[in-house]
Amino acid sequence: MHTTTTQPVAGRRHWLGQASALLASLTALALPAAALAQAWPTPGPVRLVAVFPPGGSVDQVARILAPVLQQQLGVSVIVDNKGGASGAIGTGEVARATPDGSTFGVVFDTHGVNPALQPKIAFDTRRDLATVALLGTSPMVISTHADQPYKTFTDVANAAKAGGKGIAYGTIGNGSLGHLAVTLLAKSAGLELVHVPYKGGGPLMQDAIAGHVPLSIGSVFVARPHIDSKRLRPLAVTTAQRHPSLPDVPTLAELGFRNFDAPAWWAVIAPARTPPDLVQRMNAELNKAMQLPEVAAKLAQQGITVHLGTPAQAQAFVDRQLDTWGKVVRDNGITPD
Repeated sequence: MHTTTTQPVAGRRHWLGQASALLASLTALALPAAALAQAWPTPGPVRLVAVFPPGGSVDQVARILAPVLQQQLGVSVIVDNKGGASGAIGTGEVARATPDGSTFGVVFDTHGVNPALQPKIAFDTRRDLATVALLGTSPMVISTHADQPYKTFTDVANAAKAGGKGIAYGTIGNGSLGHLAVTLLAKSAGLELVHVPYKGGGPLMQDAIAGHVPLSIGSVFVARPHIDSKRLRPLAVTTAQRHPSLPDVPTLAELGFRNFDAPAWWAVIAPARTPPDLVQRMNAELNKAMQLPEVAAKLAQQGITVHLGTPAQAQAFVDRQLDTWGKVVRDNGITPD
């Protein structure tokens, strides 16, 4: 009995041992293939083109994302600043880049304005570029100097009704989103608002806090320090929802300007022929990065509310921006000069 019961057991043990060894071998062979499937298709570096010079919000956003993407992708990710022409020079580099997943760009809301504002631009935004992800949005803030009589934007609207002398407002420049947003607002509401362009947020804020221009429109990031110091009084934000950092400041829509929504925004783009699976993968990696508490906190310091979504949703957003602001530029004969 002892002999007849041990031999089958021993046989089974031998068979199980062989099977385990075979399974281990197959697993070992499969692991490199699985790892290879997850690897980024180019050896690196991946170039993240920031389409504005160092120091601005586009540069800051790119530098917040680059080290996190580097860790997630397993290849070097470098920020390459290519400023000029309201972002069009750097965007053109992305459009002309090899579509192999080695080049992406970080763009600002001027991306939705430039095709109409710069008719001789050296690329076709819709044909030559793909939107990978909408990173986030931020309202612009319409503010007035603390010594001005306007306590609310309704006061401004009442004083700026057509037929009056008009009220001046400053922006970061001709054709900026602030310029276009106020142009759209003034035209739809019959307001006399006179544009005063500056060369960037610094000069604009200098004159705004000195009281040289009655109204200013700028990003939360630009205006917030002067609002906190009480030198500027915020009157309204340009997005459909209030901003968490300015919870008491109403939206223009709340004040009766129905459906008004003009956010500043940041996005990642790629050359148009980049394979869809790479666009989708980068989108997923960006969404993953922006959900990290430290990344979200750094973006919030820039006044940015993070957006998570698909490439198709991001592309639809950009297409709406191109349509909306292109029409404002054409209808009002706005030029970059």
